[in-house]
Amino acid sequence: MSDTPVFSFHQGTKPLLLSIPHCGTHIPADIQAQLLPRALDVRDTDWHLPILYAFAKEMGASILQANMSRYVIDLNRPIDQTNLYPGQDTTLLCPIDNFDREPLYPEGRTPDQTEIDRRRALYWQPYHDALAAEIARMRSVHEEIVMWDAHSIRSVLPRFFEGKLTDLNLGTAGGKSCDPILAAQVLACAQADTAHSSVLNGRFTGGTITRQYGQPATGVHAIQLEMTWSSYMNELPPYNYLPDTAAKVQPVLKQMLQICADWQF
Repeated sequence: MSDTPVFSFHQGTKPLLLSIPHCGTHIPADIQAQLLPRALDVRDTDWHLPILYAFAKEMGASILQANMSRYVIDLNRPIDQTNLYPGQDTTLLCPIDNFDREPLYPEGRTPDQTEIDRRRALYWQPYHDALAAEIARMRSVHEEIVMWDAHSIRSVLPRFFEGKLTDLNLGTAGGKSCDPILAAQVLACAQADTAHSSVLNGRFTGGTITRQYGQPATGVHAIQLEMTWSSYMNELPPYNYLPDTAAKVQPVLKQMLQICADWQF
């Protein structure tokens, strides 16, 4: 257990909810003791996204962001540990290796089911309870709402894809988590930014959060954006935020989120 809150939350006024499940860097001491030293660099963090998306608060969005590292438990993985992308490599609910396939635990000491269940109760469930509660509150006020699940990743990562990744990877669970008209408007906005490449439902179509909470028939639309680190930060340690680089992608991020905030079926 840790004194650090599982998440940070800001309640907004608009029908827009920003979820940032992989920006956390904290690892509780009892879990640190289980890990190999290399895990403590938390290299697979979605670095600096609260800074990059700071404008969303001024837009009136509600913002839910994780404080725990994904090495504690991955908030965007299903609790039954099914593969989100069948036939492709992926990491687990409680990751046992990093994106470079280096082990995070000493041999034979990976989390057992009891430990996984403990972490789920302490860290995974509170985030999802908060997400569900805010969605329910927003739906009591707004007829239609949009949840934007924000992620980022190294632009070159052979474990998961060949070559350099598209800069802006929009995902709507193959069209199931969001009204297609809204998805098309957001994609068109992304494509108008010729400085950054974009795609809808390409390599990344959305994780558990997008797939679980995106229910267009009930007025809840969910879009995931997986963007390249190179769009806003240094991809090498110590993974510095690059304000001048970020300033070039923030306008299109603002425009896409404004489309979502203004969405009416």
